[in-house]
Amino acid sequence: MKMRIFVPRDAAAVAVGADDVAAALEQVAQKRGLPVEIIRTGSRGLCWLEPMVEVATLKGRVAYGPVSPEDVSSVFDSMAGNGQHPLRLGIADEIPWLKRQTRLTFARCGVIDPRSLDDYRAHGGYKGLERALSLGADAILTEVTSSGLRGRGGAGFPTGIKWKTVSQAKADRKFIVCNADEGDSGTFADRMIMEGDPFLVIEGMTIAAITVGATKGYIYIRSEYPHAVEAMNAAIAAAQRGGYLGTNIGGSTQSFDLEVRVGAGAYVCGEETSLLESLEGRRGIVRAKPPLPAHHGLFGKPTVINNVLSFAAAPFILAEGAKAYADFGMGRSRGTMPIQLAGNIRHGGLFETAFGVTLGELVDDIGGGTFTGRPVRAVQVGGPLGAYFPRALFDTPFDYEAFAARDGLIGHGGIVVFDDSVDMRKQARFAMEFCAIESCGKCTPCRIGSTRGVETIEKIISGERVSENLALVEDLCNTMKFGSLCALGGFTPYPVLSALKHFREDFVPAPARLQAAE
Repeated sequence: MKMRIFVPRDAAAVAVGADDVAAALEQVAQKRGLPVEIIRTGSRGLCWLEPMVEVATLKGRVAYGPVSPEDVSSVFDSMAGNGQHPLRLGIADEIPWLKRQTRLTFARCGVIDPRSLDDYRAHGGYKGLERALSLGADAILTEVTSSGLRGRGGAGFPTGIKWKTVSQAKADRKFIVCNADEGDSGTFADRMIMEGDPFLVIEGMTIAAITVGATKGYIYIRSEYPHAVEAMNAAIAAAQRGGYLGTNIGGSTQSFDLEVRVGAGAYVCGEETSLLESLEGRRGIVRAKPPLPAHHGLFGKPTVINNVLSFAAAPFILAEGAKAYADFGMGRSRGTMPIQLAGNIRHGGLFETAFGVTLGELVDDIGGGTFTGRPVRAVQVGGPLGAYFPRALFDTPFDYEAFAARDGLIGHGGIVVFDDSVDMRKQARFAMEFCAIESCGKCTPCRIGSTRGVETIEKIISGERVSENLALVEDLCNTMKFGSLCALGGFTPYPVLSALKHFREDFVPAPARLQAAE
């Protein structure tokens, strides 16, 4: 009987030697004459333990990590012997960091072979699509709307409303577009699901297509994600061979097909209208709205454009029912959120849980504090355009409205941690510089405001007319926030103003602080 060993092929695991570990496992097995089947999976999301290797046993899959090629021989001894080993983590599903999660979207990620349609179906895949085909468009809309699913790309717009708008639009053709241009710092959930469970994204997009009457879809992936591009293309080909894409999907009268398009790495193409411009073969420049993409989107046709995680949530909702999803979460934030812990953190990785967990729990308890062991000073939530929260705000629940009430953003669910060595003046400057570099240049507040912002913060850092320049930065931020065409310029003030508000001492020279105190 073959020993079944699971090794991740996720980019994060490959970056720390997963391919070498897989090769070493094969070599050692051959030398020892052991019949072994090595299955390349996605990642479970425990990044500090990658490469994490698992072996199938009668009691479940036993995990070891982080495994290096030099560890393989002794790991084999452990697998075949009494199981004792310094890297042995126990039954994977019982690892506390995994066990305390609520994995609805990422239930299969790191478990199945992402290239195998049979493996996907054996673990509950395509049950959502099968039910959707039996329900029809109106009933699907009712399920998605009742679930409370909101866009996971950052805006948090109700998915059901967006789909209904496209469904009601009159046109000879409609499109489904998946925004996989994941460019926020500290975010990797889209990449992980595309590499570890690509059929889930395909199933979600197909459900959307049936709902609105679309026959063609595109997945727009950033060029920095070659592993995701490969995984999605392989899954699309497998789905076509299996009858889940193309004509007569799943034996029905419905037709839908997909293709991958690779972006050139422009951050602004994560904004939906810039993405559509790029898909049409033009430079990624923001479109003025209205008209909305739901009415006048790709090639001028009604278009559903959602984030990877939004589409990936749909199969669970259709398979298990709206209530099963809506039972998780708080307030208007229903279901779960795949939260990405990054930066200066001890336990970095992907943690999927219901909305409502506090920021402090995520950073201190789940994340284990800083990697350096120094005190946490600031946490940025929502990518490079998210606000910086100090420890005083760690009681904030992870919830769209709760964060908005404190001038913050959940965004794509990325959390980046900084210890007490961080210079918040430099972080504020970085936000303006990032905007200046990535701006498409269409609107003046974003294009010019960010450039002036960099110059003004540099003057503050050099101690030049600090009070006047601080006032100027705040004025620039207000202009950008309310005058920019899209979220790039409109959200850049969040990190800048939060740094000024919560970490004012970094911007005001010591003599000025003393004088103000007197």
